[in-house]
Amino acid sequence: DILKGLAVLSPSTSLSKLAGHVGMPASKVHRYLQALIASGFAEQDPSTGHYCLGREALFVGMAAVRSLDVARQALPKLIELRDMFNETCFLAVWGNQGPSVVHVEKPARAVTVVTQVGSVLPLLSSSTGLVFSAFLPSTETQTLMEQELSVTSNLSAEELEQQLALIRMRGIHAIKGLLMMGVNALSVPIFALDNQLVGVITMVGAEPSFTADLSGPQAEKLFSVAQAISEKMNGYMPRSVQ
Repeated sequence: DILKGLAVLSPSTSLSKLAGHVGMPASKVHRYLQALIASGFAEQDPSTGHYCLGREALFVGMAAVRSLDVARQALPKLIELRDMFNETCFLAVWGNQGPSVVHVEKPARAVTVVTQVGSVLPLLSSSTGLVFSAFLPSTETQTLMEQELSVTSNLSAEELEQQLALIRMRGIHAIKGLLMMGVNALSVPIFALDNQLVGVITMVGAEPSFTADLSGPQAEKLFSVAQAISEKMNGYMPRSVQ
């Protein structure tokens, strides 16, 4: 329960907040935390006193990610995409805090777009997040979506729904400089049995070399790769690039 609490309250939390979250006395939580720190599953920031997950938790978590069907099927394809276009390619799955990056393939160049494993991407200002928003049930995304809409003044609920409907129709989404100026991205969903969304693969790069053109070769290849992965997982891509 304490490890789960550290995950939910990440990136870090105070002892009192963690104790309240798990419903235990702070003294008891503190004893467990000391054991978790000793075994490497938790860490304490000496400057703030706050606690977070440790390296051993990351090791276990990544082993679990690699065991997911979507990860096993997607990782060789991400390498193929990276080698073909020399751009950053990554896989994200839905986590307890939203779209979470679980694997990154970086291009062979001096300057790359930095996307870190473990990063949680915004729902409404990243191509990855918008694809999750389009294809996940609203019960999964509603709380996070409302939180982001409340602080986003340039997007109404009606405009958002129109955008999501377009993503569902196309089966692919592109953004240009939305999350970071000069950085573009293409994202495509991956489906499993019963048309369940299990992940999103994204190609991201900087202008002028990467334009994220929906009619370009990167979009066409990205969609075909996602289609191949979905077919292996007994899912299907409902649309094609238009």
